[in-house]
Amino acid sequence: IHIFQKEKDVIVAYTRIFKSGDYYKNPSIGRVVVSKKNRGKELGKKIMIHSIEYIKKNLKGEKIELSAQKYLDKFYKDLGFYKIGEDYLEDGIPHQRMIKEIN
Repeated sequence: IHIFQKEKDVIVAYTRIFKSGDYYKNPSIGRVVVSKKNRGKELGKKIMIHSIEYIKKNLKGEKIELSAQKYLDKFYKDLGFYKIGEDYLEDGIPHQRMIKEIN
């Protein structure tokens, strides 16, 4: 499931939602992207909130799981996610698994 925001027919923010079992046991959000020229406008936060709401309304699960780049820890914690497990490398970049309760 693709969630995106456009400005003048150009995608400026994007997330991809996975159903339970596609990537993790629970629904997941991945590929959170904001175009470079649109960073600093809180588009990442807005599209994440929209993605979380979509999952709450449309997908079954008690939690949302994701693989977060380690340097974005505060961004995800501010959205209610918490870290579980050990850090790991994904594509050579430090990551952490994070979960948000949605029940």
